[in-house]
Amino acid sequence: MSGPMFMGEFQHSIDDKGRVIIPAKFRESLGPSFVVTRGLDQCLFVYPMEEWGVMEQKLKALPLMKSDARAFTRFFFSGATECDLDKQGRVNLPGNLREYAKLDKDCVVIGVSNRVEIWSKDIWENYFNQSEEVFNDIAEKLVDFNFDL
Repeated sequence: MSGPMFMGEFQHSIDDKGRVIIPAKFRESLGPSFVVTRGLDQCLFVYPMEEWGVMEQKLKALPLMKSDARAFTRFFFSGATECDLDKQGRVNLPGNLREYAKLDKDCVVIGVSNRVEIWSKDIWENYFNQSEEVFNDIAEKLVDFNFDL
């Protein structure tokens, strides 16, 4: 397997300065600096530099003449910022990203394969509950992608 593997769910709080603790089991794979950007479903995506490079190449390959491709690329890159951890394992999240993800106090940090996601606790719980209800339907649709559990 190549690249980092992130998995698990961790409850944390954001302090008054906008810092959140990154779980210890994610820190080594994230490395000394990493990229945080707007994610889908109103969360933040956190990529190790190597994975960010892979995403960058994929986005560069999108057709510039397609308005959806331009819009997505702008959305993704304009929110991106390089971050690093302090000695306590915290990352200082920029205000625009905290605002986008509605992060103010309680949050959930989850591992999702090649990236980490940071969610507002309320938004995550709502998303999780809605997704749980349709999980079997989603799994059935994945068969179309040659995916089998």
